[in-house]
Amino acid sequence: MAHGLPSTLSGGTPTIRDLLATGGRSFSFEFFPPKTPEAEEVLWRSIREIEQLRPTFVSITYGAGGTTRDGTIRVTERVAQDTSLTPLGHLTCVAHSRDELRSVIGAYAGAGVRNMLALRGDPPGGPNQPWVAHPDGLNHAVELVELIRSLGDFCVGVAAFPDKHPEAASLEADAQVLAAKAAAGADYAITQMFFGADDYFRLVERAGQLGCDIPVLPGIMPVTNIKQIQRMAELTGMALPAAVTDRLLAVEDDPGAVRAVGIEIATELCERLLAGGAPGIHFITLNRSTATRQVYLNLQSAVVS
Repeated sequence: MAHGLPSTLSGGTPTIRDLLATGGRSFSFEFFPPKTPEAEEVLWRSIREIEQLRPTFVSITYGAGGTTRDGTIRVTERVAQDTSLTPLGHLTCVAHSRDELRSVIGAYAGAGVRNMLALRGDPPGGPNQPWVAHPDGLNHAVELVELIRSLGDFCVGVAAFPDKHPEAASLEADAQVLAAKAAAGADYAITQMFFGADDYFRLVERAGQLGCDIPVLPGIMPVTNIKQIQRMAELTGMALPAAVTDRLLAVEDDPGAVRAVGIEIATELCERLLAGGAPGIHFITLNRSTATRQVYLNLQSAVVS
């Protein structure tokens, strides 16, 4: 694994910045590093299934507290080397010194990965714990964007929050942070998952009023498990509208029906976002591609018909 930065990063894998600039709708899929050999099999089966859809890119998440760093780099490298997909490597400030961050960036670069998602990340104890930076590390995603951009010709994405980051003082302050990340060199943003199309459009509008015009990709996950989504909402501060929960709870005793309704809700949300001008959809798969593939196929058939 190369930790030194190559002298040039031109050629090879296209940047997400370039792919988004073509004006076509972007469809991308997010995975996380597996923890067991069985989970590894599931992940690669899902990645191969997604590969057939020719997505704009796929991303590999970075575990809470930097716990999956090595797994994230390994999977991202393998996607770069063994598939036709464009990989996006996640990177967080959590528990990392500047030197460690440079080393991770170098590892990505050595594998030909030019696209990175710069995140501050959640504190090791979870999203509700106070943030404490590494003594030799970074405090904010803005600093991480600056660090990545200083090390080479990388394409850098950042996070955005339609429901407001739990630590942000207001929706306006949250939009100011997104604008600051764009000013620091971010090329585009991917939102945390959400369920309210209007919340997304208001975020884009607030950022636009601050001069931030980078593409903002909505992060969407079809609900296949009610308890799981309630737990995620609790942890992240994501809004769960009654219009969503009422439809899911109406069928909560039938797992197949929950899944079907979850796919229906996600399809409707994606259709509304795309009709309103969103540049594409970033699907959160939880490593099982069936539900997200179904939403994707629903959207394709809607375009055709």
